[in-house]
Amino acid sequence: MSEGTVVVWDESLLGYDMGEHPMDPVRVELTIALARELGVLDRPGVRVVAPTPADDAALTRVHRPDYLDAVRAAPHDPFFSGYGLGTPDNPVFEGMHEASALIAGASLAAVEAVWRGEARRAVSVAGGLHHAMAGRAAGFCVYNDPAVAIARLLDLGAERVAYVDVDVHHGDGVQEIFYNEPRVLTVSLHETPLTLFPGTGFPEETGGPGAEGTAVNLPLPPGTGDAGWLRAFHAVVPALLRAFRPQILITQCGADSHRLDPLADLRLSVDGQRATYLALRSLADELCDGRWVSTGGGGYALVEVVPRAWTHLLAAATGDPLDPATLTPPTWRKLAQIRRPGHDVPLRMTDDVDVSFQPWQPDGAADATDRAIMATRRAVFPLHGLDPHDPRD
Repeated sequence: MSEGTVVVWDESLLGYDMGEHPMDPVRVELTIALARELGVLDRPGVRVVAPTPADDAALTRVHRPDYLDAVRAAPHDPFFSGYGLGTPDNPVFEGMHEASALIAGASLAAVEAVWRGEARRAVSVAGGLHHAMAGRAAGFCVYNDPAVAIARLLDLGAERVAYVDVDVHHGDGVQEIFYNEPRVLTVSLHETPLTLFPGTGFPEETGGPGAEGTAVNLPLPPGTGDAGWLRAFHAVVPALLRAFRPQILITQCGADSHRLDPLADLRLSVDGQRATYLALRSLADELCDGRWVSTGGGGYALVEVVPRAWTHLLAAATGDPLDPATLTPPTWRKLAQIRRPGHDVPLRMTDDVDVSFQPWQPDGAADATDRAIMATRRAVFPLHGLDPHDPRD
């Protein structure tokens, strides 16, 4: 296996553009620009690879053929309706099929490079469109590129694929597509569906017949910050991954859990997000011989948060983590001001937050976060032979 990292990127990925919409491709453009300016993409062993579009055979592994027909037809029909398209969340745009297929192709390239041993890790920050369903668009997502990529891994012979989603929204599309598939473990940490789209992701959603325990949901209360998030992550994710023994780890790393995100109510910092990425990398190193594929996802603080968070993700995937105190380069700050005037452009790669936390203990029931942790552990840990009350599990 190569020790290097593949970063799947080409400016054509910016074509996934819904116009005046939160899902603005400038966040991806500024991420790649920041990573380049900081030298992350020039590290030894890093290859930047341009994607090719996913073909219909790959897309129909998870999407219905009539849905693909609708995505192709919608931009040419001013009266088109249906399939979740033409809504405020999922407006129709020119070249929608081509742009969406290219993002799916980028995630395919990432997982194929890692599975075939051409790289130990891979990243596609343009990907992570985890809400799309088999037959409809949802939550800014047209084609579900993580699911398309996971399906490709199964076709290539993977027997145990773990998917961990740390977007603030439930990874509902990926869960739904693989809900009855025992070879795929989906784990989602998210703001509670009682207060946030898509309204799913309760602890009781644990997998279909024959796949019990392969869907894991940890819904967290609004206002959860770094300490609570990291306590929850470490109380649930490592034990379940160790029990499942994945051959490869796929992660969706939406940055909308940040306290500045305009669409959600968690309170993480860039420092807490960085700590999460490093924990995911460590788990991949421990359990999967380092095989780790990451995508982007949500994140709508376009200048203030997403470029820094995903540059930390790219640094974690390509070598040494970036020092949080690193200054953002003046050339990047100028570009950010040009591309999005009026936004606060961060001067450093940190929010100056201490990310230490107290490990979970089963007697912490008075705290809403600890109650959420216990609900998830009770729902799913016994299905893996783990004790929900034992902090060693």
